[in-house]
Amino acid sequence: MSVAPLIDVAGLRSPKLSDRLGVAGAIGNACRGIGFFYVLGHALDTTLMDAMFDATRRFFALPLNIKRALARDRVGDNRGFVDLEEERLDLNSLPDRKEAFNIGLELPASHPGRARRHLGENAWPDLPGWRELMLNYYGRCLELGRLLHHAFSLDLGIAEDFFDSRLDCPMATLRLLHYPARAQDGAGMGAGTHTDYGNLTLLIGNGVSGLQIRPRNGGWIDAPHIPGAFICNIGDCLMRWSNDIYVSTPHRVLPPVQERYSIAFFLDPNADAVVKPVIGQSSMVPKYPPITGAAFLESRLNPTYAK
Repeated sequence: MSVAPLIDVAGLRSPKLSDRLGVAGAIGNACRGIGFFYVLGHALDTTLMDAMFDATRRFFALPLNIKRALARDRVGDNRGFVDLEEERLDLNSLPDRKEAFNIGLELPASHPGRARRHLGENAWPDLPGWRELMLNYYGRCLELGRLLHHAFSLDLGIAEDFFDSRLDCPMATLRLLHYPARAQDGAGMGAGTHTDYGNLTLLIGNGVSGLQIRPRNGGWIDAPHIPGAFICNIGDCLMRWSNDIYVSTPHRVLPPVQERYSIAFFLDPNADAVVKPVIGQSSMVPKYPPITGAAFLESRLNPTYAK
């Protein structure tokens, strides 16, 4: 039995409101409870997922000097390569034993959104077909993430399309992750205990265990791999937007016995979107003041890379 519910989201595409409400209710229950759920009916086939893992392995197999030429510090806007032990998700622990590569929304140079924070240029490795594959997958995940926000809106009792204009030029990040096999001394986590920063995360893994969830009222539990399913979790920004109706749940990645790959899509809102509690029940008191999407992301992201 799974620690989080398995939800078929195909009904969110139905013209019948009753179908959409049924899926929204199941998602809402998960978001109020464990904060995680598995997603089926997402319309991304396993062939695409397999191709993404092949491409991820190809990138991380490149010589270190080539990867470092694409370093996040050089590229800017939270894009590019993140080296082993460069990131510390748990500020009270050792740096994470993982490397990553970040890809943001690809905009043409003439697009007005390019002037916004976190919407700069991507950096691309010299690997045939790699950029096209990544952008295809990015677009499919963004489409799915926007669809899931319709479910959140229906469940929270606000306009179904409320988030559409807040996600039309988002600070979304596609992140490829490589966790080397556990070091001999066992020191350091693959990813330290943390909650995610944005609205939601869509994650797939290569079947190697390691992800653990800590529900608010319990201890650590393993999140099993379900082939073909995304695991989705709520981030701090959506928790804030929901006035703490939804929960952003702590999780971590243990140092794997064998190398582990995962692919995460982090959906943050537009940089200039105003994040403030949206409450269907007017009697509830807002718990947070307004903040822009960019300011909120930076408040969480910056400490992660502090030396």
